[in-house]
Amino acid sequence: MTGCAQPGQRTGAGLVAPAPAPVALALDAADLDQALAWATAAGPWVSTVKVGLELFLRYGAAGVQSARQASGGRAVFLDLKLADIPNTVSGAARAVAGLAPEYLTVHALGGAPMIAAAAEALPDTLITAVTVLTSLDAAALAAMGIAGPPDAAVRRLATLAVAAGARALVCSPREVAAVRAEVGPGIVLVTPGVRPAGTDPGDQSRTATPEQAIADGADLLVVGRPVTRSPDVAQAARALARSLAALPRRASTR
Repeated sequence: MTGCAQPGQRTGAGLVAPAPAPVALALDAADLDQALAWATAAGPWVSTVKVGLELFLRYGAAGVQSARQASGGRAVFLDLKLADIPNTVSGAARAVAGLAPEYLTVHALGGAPMIAAAAEALPDTLITAVTVLTSLDAAALAAMGIAGPPDAAVRRLATLAVAAGARALVCSPREVAAVRAEVGPGIVLVTPGVRPAGTDPGDQSRTATPEQAIADGADLLVVGRPVTRSPDVAQAARALARSLAALPRRASTR
C-alpha cells in the first residue's frame, strides 16, 4: 500500500496510525484474484478476513491460504454455515482443521448436538453459531414458522448454542445488546449487517452503524460492500479503522 502509514507507525505529522480494527472483511467475490486484491489492500487495517461459501467452493483450501497470506496473516473467519446431522458436521469440521481457522460458522438452527459435534471436532477454533440471518425480518421468520420477533428467536438460539459449546455467535447489530445480556462477557459476538451512516443497506434488513454495534457489545464486525465496493479499498478500510480507534474495546475473550 504505497504512501500510507502502516498501523502502529508514526505518520509525518507525528501521529500513530490506528491498529487493525475489529473487522472481518468479507471477501465475497466469485474471482480469487479480486478477493486477494481486497485482502491485500485492506489487510493492514482489519483484524480478520472472512472467506465465505462461494469462494471456498470455487477455490477450496488453497483459496483460504491465499487469503490469509494476502492479508498479511490476519485471522481467518471461515464462513461455511454448516448445517447437517452431527456426524456429517463433525466430519466437515475435521476436514478444514488443517486450515486452522480462527472462526468456523455453523447454523444454530442445526441444534445442540450438531453444534457440540463441531466444537468437539475443532477445539482450537471458535465455533461460531449463526442465530438469525440479517437478511430476515419478522415477516420472513413468520413465514418460516418461527414465532415472535427476531430478537426473541435470536436470544433463544444464542442460549442454545452457547450451552452446546459455541464460543462465538453471529447476530445482527439490532440484537447484540440483548444477546450480550443473555450470554455474558465470555462469548465473542460477531455482527454482520453493519453499515456506516448514510450507506445503502443492500439486502440487509437489521442494520446499525459500526460505532453503535461496538457500543452495544459487539467484538467483531463483518463488513464487506462498504469497503470492497469503494473506489479505494485501502482508504475505505483505513477510514473505518480510524472511526473505531477511539471507541472503548472489551477485553479479549480468547
